Amino acid sequence: MTLHSAFAADIRDSLSDPDLFREAALIDGAWIARADMEVSNPATGGALGHMPDCTADETTQAIAAAEAAMVEWKKKTHAERADLLMAWYQLMLDHADDLALILTAEQGKPLAEAKGEILYGASFMRWFAEEARRINGHIIPSPVPGKKIFAMKEPVGVCAIITPWNFPNAMITRKVAPGLAAGCTMVIKPSDFTPYSALALCVLAERAGIPKGVLNVLTGRPEEIGATLTASPVVRKLSFTGSTRVGALLAEQCAPTLKKMSLELGGNAPFIVFDDADLDAAVEGAMASKFRNGGQTCVCANRILVQSGIHDAFVAVLAARVDALKVAAGTEAGAEIGPMINAAALEKISAHVEDALARGATRATASRDLPEQFADPMVLTGATPEMRLASEETFGPVAPIFRFETEEEALAIANGTPFGLAAYFYTTDMARAFRFGEALEAGLVGLNTGAVSHAEAPFGGVKSSGLGREGAQEGIEEYLETKAFHFAGL
Repeated sequence: MTLHSAFAADIRDSLSDPDLFREAALIDGAWIARADMEVSNPATGGALGHMPDCTADETTQAIAAAEAAMVEWKKKTHAERADLLMAWYQLMLDHADDLALILTAEQGKPLAEAKGEILYGASFMRWFAEEARRINGHIIPSPVPGKKIFAMKEPVGVCAIITPWNFPNAMITRKVAPGLAAGCTMVIKPSDFTPYSALALCVLAERAGIPKGVLNVLTGRPEEIGATLTASPVVRKLSFTGSTRVGALLAEQCAPTLKKMSLELGGNAPFIVFDDADLDAAVEGAMASKFRNGGQTCVCANRILVQSGIHDAFVAVLAARVDALKVAAGTEAGAEIGPMINAAALEKISAHVEDALARGATRATASRDLPEQFADPMVLTGATPEMRLASEETFGPVAPIFRFETEEEALAIANGTPFGLAAYFYTTDMARAFRFGEALEAGLVGLNTGAVSHAEAPFGGVKSSGLGREGAQEGIEEYLETKAFHFAGL
């Protein structure tokens, strides 16, 4: 499929099920269509479509709808909620190609990668459908004769879900699936850059039989919607994925109503390669971690630390692999790096590269002449802690290489950041594997792998990278409260 046929024409013409492409907010089962704001196509910079810019009043209506819907939703048995999630899961699989094309159209990532995100997102539906049947309390022996104490699990209540643009499908399913399984209802605020994936998911949710009001989607700019969600005493939990700056602001806004919070925030992931590492495996892991989604991920390798003995060989192999990457619109055959999300992202990448080169870094990859929406994938050697890319997330396809000598030096560099989301390291020394892995300050650690995201595994950070966990058994606990129920007179 060419750039022209996918984007210049109406995207509905490219979908098997055009009804999935909605340009309307969803409140209490009603689709509200207005052309208040433009959504851009990142591959061309032109308009993809238009969306409502929801108001504070509409946000309040969505909260009220979720509150009303929860009365019946929480009464459903765990098995009933599980069956509805499984039906939604199957519909995601059945429409995976259309969902992937919608995702690529609004976000830009290569179509094959978008399809991978759809399947990854669907895995949370299946996992939490299964977990819904396993929400168990327990009985505590009472210190008083004639009493029993039941620890009961109950849904936390109406939840606000605020998701980012880099994974517009999977970041919703990772939050919504456990919430629905627990018995909560949702008000979803997708990124104003990528609202279409959220709306397509909710079309399928309706078809799966999810009742009206259980899921509500507010499109538009975040300030007014976010302020209304955080101020509402009806909203009992907020789950947010995004920057640490915005996460801290949301936490401050939620403080007066003491909401439960899950915050998956910024990262500055180190990727450490020791002399004894398997070179090919380390390069493969670096490619997967650094260049997935064009480097626009919170867990991507932001700082690549390579021990001196393997440094030159690693750089040579990695640079060759990066030079071979195909940079193109996400729908072009063989595309591996798509466009960046917007001009601001490109400006930040450029500023980081210019700063690094000015401070002594050297480019190890060839330069390309690319359209203005695309960033040039590159490897930089001679990176130092003084460079901006050492302390700030680049969020682009730039791989800076830091040379180190000792394990102690690598650990100090790796942990020398306020962030602690993901960390990766490669070694064949098992003693070092345990020693170093336990010493890394990160919520996610990958040993000899560049992939740390699975529905079955807890996902979240430490330090300034956030609060709480998503995925795994821990993920559903974030949407539950424990009630101590004391029985006497027995």
